[in-house]
Amino acid sequence: MPSPKSTRENRVGGSASTSNGRFEFISMANSRTPLSDPAAARLRASESPVRRRDSSSSQQMLPEEDCMKLNPSFLGIAFRSLLAIDLWLSKKLGVCAEEHCSWGSARPVMKLIEISGHGIPWIAGALYCLYKSDSLAGQEVVLNLLFALILDLALVGLVKGLVKRRRPVHNRMDMFATFSVDRYSFPSGHATRAAMVCRFILNHLVLAIPVRVLLVLWAVIVGFSRVLLGRHNVTDVAFGFLMGYMQYSLVDYFWLSPSKIPTLFSLWSQ
Repeated sequence: MPSPKSTRENRVGGSASTSNGRFEFISMANSRTPLSDPAAARLRASESPVRRRDSSSSQQMLPEEDCMKLNPSFLGIAFRSLLAIDLWLSKKLGVCAEEHCSWGSARPVMKLIEISGHGIPWIAGALYCLYKSDSLAGQEVVLNLLFALILDLALVGLVKGLVKRRRPVHNRMDMFATFSVDRYSFPSGHATRAAMVCRFILNHLVLAIPVRVLLVLWAVIVGFSRVLLGRHNVTDVAFGFLMGYMQYSLVDYFWLSPSKIPTLFSLWSQ
């Protein structure tokens, strides 16, 4: 039987003997720190593998989030810069938005140009020409012009409803014959219509060179007047010109001829 002194020495050295003569090793931490100590329990819990794994994963995620905030994408920076330039330039060019603006006296003239590019006068004029036309070739051209105008209204309304970009803050809503979708700004319906009608007439009507130049000038003035009146931003008009130019290609692809719809042409020719 071991003496009490040897047993005590074995416990201090980190081992203890059992009654059958075998030794058991006891943790030095357990021997030094009582189990009832709350601070020691918290320390051991903080050193657990699960806690260390969670802390290491959080340390790995924080730098990535910081990088996303501090290093935005190049496309995001370019888009925000373009938007800021667009808004600033549109505000500077809106010199006819109000009567007290620098070009406020030219506002009535700009509103006349606005009406000249409106869809209702063009559709009414196309219907009148279709009714008065007595030649099959003339009816074909006017009918496709009417189809192009209706297509323009549908596509512009669709894009405006999808994008839902508000009109400039300096715009005054006193436009001629507006609809619910006209509270949106992108794209400019006047610009799309002017570009499409200009390309349509240049391709299907025989005009003198001065008249052709005036037609192109009218289309440019209609689009530019939208910015001067404060109705649209610059990008609205630029995209409108591009969209109207492409719309004519769509009309030309689906060109309505007497061979495709003979019943309708025979009805109008009677």
